Amino acid sequence: MDFHEVRFPASLSFGSVGGPERRTDIVTLANGFEERNTPWAHSRRRYDAGLGMRSLEDIEVLIAFFEARRGQMHGFRWKDWSDFKSGGANADAAFQDQPLGIGDGATRVFALSKTYRSGAFTYTRPITKPVAGSVLVGVAQDQLFEGVDFEVDTATGQIALTEAPGEGQPVSAGFEFDVPVRFDTDRIQTSVASFQAGDVPNVPVVEVRV
Repeated sequence: MDFHEVRFPASLSFGSVGGPERRTDIVTLANGFEERNTPWAHSRRRYDAGLGMRSLEDIEVLIAFFEARRGQMHGFRWKDWSDFKSGGANADAAFQDQPLGIGDGATRVFALSKTYRSGAFTYTRPITKPVAGSVLVGVAQDQLFEGVDFEVDTATGQIALTEAPGEGQPVSAGFEFDVPVRFDTDRIQTSVASFQAGDVPNVPVVEVRV
């Protein structure tokens, strides 16, 4: 898939609305009970970028970005202001935020992920687009240093350690991340008169698998 490693202007995505979408197949049985199943292992996020437009200059930036992506043709990075950190919304990223795995003395590559918890239940989301320079990694509570102890592939979310962690040593990470998305339309309709009257364009954006 064609993907451009460029972020949609964060100042324009700040006012957008959106969030995760799930797909659930529900069959109601003759006795009234339900059987529920999902074909998706992971949620898919949708956003409307149009609500972030505040001026005609913003519209100009949007059109340029849309044209450079060839509409739906090329994916890009998107900052979800409601969920872009490994830890709490009001906390800075720390290397203890998210567990990545347990060392076995041989494995050096670990994939970034974020775990969501509600009571006794969890969901682990793969993180494939970390923000460059934001990734912190630790092994057994000791912080490592990028460029010396590990390297980050910001296009895939893979962490490559210089040395494999010993048997039983926990590996963890903290980071900021983007969502891989594309425009969900091949047409942007704008009008100076309608925009000045408060009618913003509809600009749907949808997450893609990478």
